[in-house]
Amino acid sequence: MTAVTDEETGRTADRTGSPDAQEERETDRRARIPEASRDWNDGLIARRAAAKTVEPEPETAPDDDARPPQVEAYGPSGGPLRTRLDALRELVGLSRARLDAATLAEAGRVLDEAAARRRLSSRHTVVAIAGATGSGKSTLFNALAGAQISDTGLRRPTTAAPLACSWTDGAAGLLDRLAIPGRLRRRPQQGAADTDEALQGLVLVDLPDHDSAATEHREQVDRVLALVDAVIWVVDPEKYADAALHERYLRPLAGHAEVTFVVLNQIDRLPGDAADQVIDDLRRLLDEDGMALGEHGEPGATVMSLSALTGEGVDELREVLGRFVQERTAAARRLSADVDAAAARLRPVYVAEGRPGLGERAREEFADRLAEALGAAAAGQAAEREWRRNAGRACGTPWLRLWRWYESTRRPGSLERPARPEPPEEQLTARQLVEQAVRTLADEAADGLPGPWAQAVREAAVHGADGLPEALDTLAQRTGGEPVPGPPAVVATGVAGASGVAHGGRVGGKPPRPKWWPAAVLAQASMTLLQIFGGLWLVGQIVGVLAPGYLTPALVMLTGVVGGPLVEWSCAAAARGPARRYGQEAERRLRETASACGRARVLDPVAAELVRYREVRERFAAVTEISTTGG
Repeated sequence: MTAVTDEETGRTADRTGSPDAQEERETDRRARIPEASRDWNDGLIARRAAAKTVEPEPETAPDDDARPPQVEAYGPSGGPLRTRLDALRELVGLSRARLDAATLAEAGRVLDEAAARRRLSSRHTVVAIAGATGSGKSTLFNALAGAQISDTGLRRPTTAAPLACSWTDGAAGLLDRLAIPGRLRRRPQQGAADTDEALQGLVLVDLPDHDSAATEHREQVDRVLALVDAVIWVVDPEKYADAALHERYLRPLAGHAEVTFVVLNQIDRLPGDAADQVIDDLRRLLDEDGMALGEHGEPGATVMSLSALTGEGVDELREVLGRFVQERTAAARRLSADVDAAAARLRPVYVAEGRPGLGERAREEFADRLAEALGAAAAGQAAEREWRRNAGRACGTPWLRLWRWYESTRRPGSLERPARPEPPEEQLTARQLVEQAVRTLADEAADGLPGPWAQAVREAAVHGADGLPEALDTLAQRTGGEPVPGPPAVVATGVAGASGVAHGGRVGGKPPRPKWWPAAVLAQASMTLLQIFGGLWLVGQIVGVLAPGYLTPALVMLTGVVGGPLVEWSCAAAARGPARRYGQEAERRLRETASACGRARVLDPVAAELVRYREVRERFAAVTEISTTGG
């Protein structure tokens, strides 16, 4: 039920009572109203201009104020504004984890106000009259209403609180949103039928002075201006160029030109063609403020001149205002301009300077740096050498292998003489390489991104790099076989994995042997036997056990001596190709290991942040590309 306040009696009447009771109360009330006040409505929004028969309504029918609007305040559900608001809502939702609340505050306010306006009457247009002290806005307010509703006079400030005048019922929700109490809600004087019909749906609000010395007055102006559908700025010949007006209001609200009226009042004080000169200068100032002017049929602010005191130009303003109200698009235009303003504020945090992202080249360079940190190239070379060593063990001469064993016992790094641990600076090389690779990748991915998203990309990269050397080491050990034990510091930096491959020389196990190895081993064994046989033959002849004949045993022994190195050299030549391929396979596997680990821990999180940025960038484009205000 809706309650109506009666100022004369201070009582609250229930509008949903029986028809007889309502008619009796209305007759009693009108009997107490002075005759002079019956000619027009005395100002209370709930009163009627003239007595009329109250027709009974069904009990289930809601009253006029409570009835929901049949059409949304800002257009049909599939309109451009609705699409932009949905995109802005998604944009804010996607950005909450990356942007601070202060950055998204204006966008959230626009969404809240749009939702609140949508729930209220679409048949009404709320227009505020704003101006400086002494500009005559209250006089203009009374001239449009056709009655002395707002107080005027020399005392300043005259208007201390917003005062509303509604031409039709059903605007209670809108006025509640503006926090205008019932005692400050009025109805206009009933004039000509055409005039009343044109202004049906208008809710006019007289605001305090925007340059008032009272702080609470300026706060009320700012609060109401953020909620109304349109605004009429009243300026006078003395203050039309006031910096406070242009810098604080007109310039920031330049994008709201389609719902802005700028009226030069008090032209009766200007002699001759001075009014035209002032209005031209006013248009120039508005153009410098960036506010589009609605001239030659183009959308923009309406600029007019009039005298509220003498009535000159008031009818023209009433006619223009009537057409504006009957279009019923002011709420949508205002909200669209609010979306434009919110998008302009958000632009620095969504629009990148270039084309950020991770190209194939950046990914390959990152994988190369990780492979370098893991020692993939060195591990491949070590695997190749190991393969060739195995070939040498199988195909080399026994005497040469015995000599190499003797030499190895005297070199540092062998099992007999282990090498000294690396200095701490060298032990940390692998970790430093990994950190450098991650840092370089993050810088390339964040290049050109707006600050918050660049920071998010770097944080994702740094978080993924935490523990990456250890993960590389673990995967390298699984890929390359058992590493050679080393100092704990080396194991922690991922060098042990690479060393395991380098020293173990195995790619998933013992290096394979080609099919010709048994034949090479047999040939080397034969050469060795020829050497031994020829040597024994010569010794037997020398000691006289065998018949003399040095040539044959010497040739046999020489064949073994020359054939052994020849077989070893042939095997080494034949082993180069397989050894190289084996080393390349070891390096490839380690590179793939490093690449897969880096992709899972660094590249994928960074790519996810870039995808998230592209999503919000698309949402931001949807917010800005379908502007209905030309912004």
